Amino acid sequence: MDEAARLGIDASLSVRQLRRWERETPPPLPHQSQQVVLEAMLGVPLAEMGFDVPGHRVTVAAPISDAGGVKRRTFVADTGALAAGAFFPTRPGPRIGTADLGRLRTRLDGLYQTDHTEGSVPAMAAARRIEGEITSVLVTASYTSRIGRELQTMLAELHGHRAWYGYDGGLIDEGRAACIEALAAAQLVDNPLLQVSVLETLVLLALKAERAWEAASAVENAYRLATSVGAGHTVHLVIALRDANVATHAGDLSGARRALSRAVTHQGRADTDTEVPNWAQFAGPFEVDYATADMYVRAAQPKRAVPFLRAAVRGIGGELARNSASYRVKLASVLLDAGEADEACGEMSAVLDACGGIASPRLLGKIREFQRAACRVDSTAARECGERIRETVRGGTA
Repeated sequence: MDEAARLGIDASLSVRQLRRWERETPPPLPHQSQQVVLEAMLGVPLAEMGFDVPGHRVTVAAPISDAGGVKRRTFVADTGALAAGAFFPTRPGPRIGTADLGRLRTRLDGLYQTDHTEGSVPAMAAARRIEGEITSVLVTASYTSRIGRELQTMLAELHGHRAWYGYDGGLIDEGRAACIEALAAAQLVDNPLLQVSVLETLVLLALKAERAWEAASAVENAYRLATSVGAGHTVHLVIALRDANVATHAGDLSGARRALSRAVTHQGRADTDTEVPNWAQFAGPFEVDYATADMYVRAAQPKRAVPFLRAAVRGIGGELARNSASYRVKLASVLLDAGEADEACGEMSAVLDACGGIASPRLLGKIREFQRAACRVDSTAARECGERIRETVRGGTA
């Protein structure tokens, strides 16, 4: 069975056994391995499927909204339907199983793509819809404790998404509040790596809020959690980059260099990771280049930052459209500071050509910052670029 294989359980089911479950009274009790698979598929404890289950094998479920329970013939029909990948939303009483979780997981993971290609504004709208559905399920539906844990994990991830959207949208207080929700939810499901993902976003939000001590504590706790679970090099790479962010913000350039050195080491070993969480998959050499450039910008050395930003822009790739545009705006701004106005305006023109469909307040803010800086430069290219920015962003979106 596919579900048994997914769960890593050795369980099988013959047609004869399925018929016995349907016809006999009482039906023969499934083996323990079969119980795990059936409960995971249907989201209903075995005792509610019409079986006589001994006390030591009774699964505790969340509050049951289907007062009539699950009749055995309905259970058998549902088993066949779910095995074929079907879903019947009109079944009496909401019952949540792994098929339902799979659909929610696909939509949740799709938020990364929406954010990367369309921006945080549409991603936030989609996240709120998913969060509403999951919350409603947790309140009203019937599910096993295993399913409930997965639903709560998804909810924690959604809070983490909202924290990032708060950062991207300039809603720093809202983002920090979402971080607190996400951390609490991740602790309740005992998921250290999920806590690390929230802490790395909290670093960015705390720095924006001028709470450097909070950002430093978030880095320290992220290191501790990642070490406790033996996290891979990619996760440690992300934490090292956030460590560099904190040091750079504080003007501690020696600390930033040390953190970047650790990041380079982890990046060089990242190909040995057997599994990388979704939230860490954005990290790569281009992030190290970008953080290095940021350090030189903080040190008022824009000319030294330029080659690292060029490398970051080349390395990031087109699938991360929002971040790619953001990197190019940063490059344009640093080129302007370095006295290369014509090249800076050429980079900005390329951004304006590519980012029309991206709704990201942070990206828009960076473009407007460039516009204000360009207004102070006495050149034809700077004036023309400033005018084009005014025309392009007049509607308020990047």
